[in-house]
Amino acid sequence: MQKIRHTPRAPTNIRALDTDTGVDPHRHDDHQIAYAGRGVLSITTDAGTWVAPATRALWIPAGTVHEHRAFGRTDLHCVGLPTRLNPLSLDAPAVIAVGPLLRELILAYTRTPDDGSPARRRMLAVLLDQLRASPLQPLHLPAPADPRLAAVCALLHADPADPRGLAALGAESGAGASERTLSRLFRAELGMTFPQWRTQLRLHQALRLLAVDTPVTAVAHRCGWSSASAFIDVFRRAFGDTPGAYGRS
Repeated sequence: MQKIRHTPRAPTNIRALDTDTGVDPHRHDDHQIAYAGRGVLSITTDAGTWVAPATRALWIPAGTVHEHRAFGRTDLHCVGLPTRLNPLSLDAPAVIAVGPLLRELILAYTRTPDDGSPARRRMLAVLLDQLRASPLQPLHLPAPADPRLAAVCALLHADPADPRGLAALGAESGAGASERTLSRLFRAELGMTFPQWRTQLRLHQALRLLAVDTPVTAVAHRCGWSSASAFIDVFRRAFGDTPGAYGRS
C-alpha cells in the first residue's frame, strides 16, 4: 500500500516537471491552487481525475489526498492558501477558468518571495478576487466504485477510441450486468450518461496527447472521433479554443 505523505502547509512555489512525471499522493492542511503555466496538469483523487491545460487551474481543498501528473514539459505553479481563505467556497476539487489577468497574477505570485510586504498582500487580494470571479469548468472524469462499472471503464481507459456500445463493452468486460443496469449505474454513481463519460475521457486523453505535440488528426483518430473536424468541434465547445492552441509549448 502506497504511503500518503502529509505536508501540513501547502507550498507556494514553481516546479518544472517532465512529461508523465508528477507528485505522488499527498495531502495538505491548507487549500491549494495548482496551475500549469506550460503543459497540461492533472490531479487524481479517490473521486476521479481533473485535468487542466494552461487556460485552466485546479482547486484542491485542504485535506484532499491527491497526486499531480504532468503531460508535456510542465511548469507547475502552486499557491497555498490557509483554510480561512476559500474564495471558491468549495470543499471538493474543481477546475476553474484562467483569464489573462489571473494567469499573470498566479505567475507573479509564485515567482515572488514571501516577504510579508504590503505589495504582496495586495497582489494576493487581487488574485483572490479574480478566483471568485472565475467560472467553474466541467472537466472532471469521475472514477467508478462499483466493480461492474469499473470493469467497463477500464476497457475504455485502455482504448478511448473503442467504438462499441455499452452492451458490447459490458459483455467484453465480464461485468455481468445488463446494458440497462450499466446505464443506470453511470447516471447514479458518476452523475452522467455513458456517452457523456466517454466523451470526457476522450477529451482528457486528447489534452494529454496534444501536450506532447501529437498532430491533431492523429489525436482525433486515437481518441475515437470519426474525423479531425468532428474532434475540433467537440474540443472547441469544451475548451473555447481549437486543439492547435494546446499543442504549442
